[in-house]
Amino acid sequence: MATRAHNFFAGPAVLPVPVIEAARDAAYDFAGLGMSIMEISHRSKEFDAVVQQAQADTLGIMGLSADDYAVLFLGGGASTQFAMVAMNFLHNSADYVNTGAWSQKAIKEAQLLGGCNVVASSEDQNFNYIPKTLPFSTDADYAHYTSNNTIFGTEFKSIPDTGDVPLVCDMSSDMLSREMDYSRFSLIYAGAQKNLGPAGVTLVVIKRAWVEEKAKKDIPTMLKYATHVKKDSMFNTPPVYPIFVLGQTLQWIREEGGLGAIQERNEKKAALLYDVIDGHGDFYKGAVADKEDRSLMNVTFRLPSEELEAKFVADAKAQNMHGLKGHRSVGGCRASIYNACPVESVEALAKFMEDFHAANK
Repeated sequence: MATRAHNFFAGPAVLPVPVIEAARDAAYDFAGLGMSIMEISHRSKEFDAVVQQAQADTLGIMGLSADDYAVLFLGGGASTQFAMVAMNFLHNSADYVNTGAWSQKAIKEAQLLGGCNVVASSEDQNFNYIPKTLPFSTDADYAHYTSNNTIFGTEFKSIPDTGDVPLVCDMSSDMLSREMDYSRFSLIYAGAQKNLGPAGVTLVVIKRAWVEEKAKKDIPTMLKYATHVKKDSMFNTPPVYPIFVLGQTLQWIREEGGLGAIQERNEKKAALLYDVIDGHGDFYKGAVADKEDRSLMNVTFRLPSEELEAKFVADAKAQNMHGLKGHRSVGGCRASIYNACPVESVEALAKFMEDFHAANK
């Protein structure tokens, strides 16, 4: 097998090698059928088993009950969820926290569909921190936040307290990266292409009672959560191959020891890079104002000049390290170190950063 690159792209992003190998095999011959996973009927018992297992693994990893929560595999990315959440549950007014580009997109969609109350924002400092005061309404239809901000490198370290108001979270870039009480959420959604699998499928975990009691009925069929809950994600032909790969990733998480082991490794990886940044504060400047808000998934930093940043990215690429250029909207550098990013890759990057500092300070 060819040497694997050190992959720090923000998404589509690195996948576990065993998952890639399983996807490769299933692309040619799935379950001994002599057909690709992409060629078989989504109504077949073989694919039904894939979906059932992935749903069970999702709930098992999150510590949730199938009686209380439904697991959906939908198309359209998290971007469709921005509108779908509001279309289903925004009756009067909903509370939103604005912590970056993806929060802004969610807010824009909600504003098109009804009352949207932005209760807190970090836009005043270009989203380089997480707001500490979140004055949620007691009568909102729901409260929404983005747990990890891929572009800016900030992350909520605790679940906001919304009282009895249903809590909705976009976890696209840190889904299943750490332990938490997932039962505090009424709806979680995540585009797969960062921590779960390839682009093309969105994971939705939704409280059944909320759908039954509060979801609107007078909206298009495909945009109703109730449609997909009732049909177990099989109302229309689902994204079969991405679901298979997502399912393999869930099995990999279980085999790695679950969220406790995943979190421990993620914290170790992040510390390797933040320690270099903090150790050379005259050269590497972390993009996040408060260290407590630093993301475990996306490490963002600047160098003394844009010329040095370009050289950093180019020199790293020459050493088989890819995806280190910051998002076009903010510049700088970014290392995305999702669940599947090996510790060895992060160790190699940390050493490169030390060597680059020594040669260019």
